[in-house]
Amino acid sequence: MIAPTGPAPRTLLVWDAPNMDMSLGSLLGARPTSAFRPRFDAVGRWLLDVAGPESVAEATVFTNVVPGSTEVVRPWVEALRNVGFAVFAKPKVTEDSDVDDDMLAHIRLRAAEGHLEHVVVASGDGRAFREPLEELHRSGIPITVIGFREHASFALNSEVIEFVDLEDIEGVFREPLPRITLDSLPDTGAWLPPFRSLRSLLESRR
Repeated sequence: MIAPTGPAPRTLLVWDAPNMDMSLGSLLGARPTSAFRPRFDAVGRWLLDVAGPESVAEATVFTNVVPGSTEVVRPWVEALRNVGFAVFAKPKVTEDSDVDDDMLAHIRLRAAEGHLEHVVVASGDGRAFREPLEELHRSGIPITVIGFREHASFALNSEVIEFVDLEDIEGVFREPLPRITLDSLPDTGAWLPPFRSLRSLLESRR
């Protein structure tokens, strides 16, 4: 006789697209080119590895859509869905139309359903996520934050949250990110390139 089995344990990833985009842009000093955009297929493979063969891996991306930008955003959303990510898209109609509360609501929903084995949050927004994630950890659910160490101090400084730098996940970026800062200078020194062309000074006077 085969023993009945309940729902499989679940590993949940929630990706805060507005915050991750802002953090990456800050690192680069400009909008990311294709070489510096994260590859979600690599993130998906990493999540499957974290979840293991016995756990359901649920990958979600939460994003805002500025009115008038749907034609630009649609290919990205369709590519995510084609990889296996669910996308929660919300119109950006006011400054308060962010997706933080929606991300937290989805995490709470999965936790209430039971069988939530691991929560992974891609965000550097400690104001929104530190307390809820540490509270979730106290209930017995392991928490991992993925992001950029320069913008995720809340996770790096937490005693209970595991932090994984996005660039350390194999295959996420096609080229190394230009991440030399005043806090990470090599002994031999390093060049810090300008964020924009000097010629932009002339353009700003027109």
